[in-house]
Amino acid sequence: MSDYIFLFDLDSTLTRCEILPTVAAAIGRQEEMQRMTEEAMRGDRPFRESFTERVGLLSSLPVEEVSEVVAHTPLNEEMAAFLRENPERCYVVTGNIDCWIEKLLHGLTPEGHLICSHAAVEDGHIRELVTIVDKAEAAARFDGPLVVIGDGDNDVAMAEKAEIVVGYGGVREVAPALRRIADRCFTDETSCVAYLKTLL
Repeated sequence: MSDYIFLFDLDSTLTRCEILPTVAAAIGRQEEMQRMTEEAMRGDRPFRESFTERVGLLSSLPVEEVSEVVAHTPLNEEMAAFLRENPERCYVVTGNIDCWIEKLLHGLTPEGHLICSHAAVEDGHIRELVTIVDKAEAAARFDGPLVVIGDGDNDVAMAEKAEIVVGYGGVREVAPALRRIADRCFTDETSCVAYLKTLL
């Protein structure tokens, strides 16, 4: 049995869509949010800059309202099952914000297995971003060999710390920069999860 630790991206890897554009649809800003998200995923803009701007676009919405929308985001169920079956070996590493995604991930990862950005909330709204996750730093926390599963340009820095890199393009195309360093790429969820199981 291997001692791999599995680090999963969230948006379009564990979920069947990008989360923030889905939320933006609630305030009629989906097209703008989708454009900014695509720019970040392709690496056309720095993730930190793009993410701060995207959070600002949604800051008028109450945290509870966003959390409820996000909680109903559909998951790639076979991947979700892999996390539930291997809770101590799996972590979710995402730029998304704790107060928005905790309901979605409830029951999917044990306490301490979600590495994400953090926001200060005041009167039910985000007051400021306290931290924006650095995926390379997150990966560097682990001593053992890593398997990274993701799809976007913002997963590259984390993937560079891994022994095995899996690009998952079942929702959107794997970003070229990630594809270049991936050991395996999949567009079919069943095939992807079957491969991950061989690494257990």
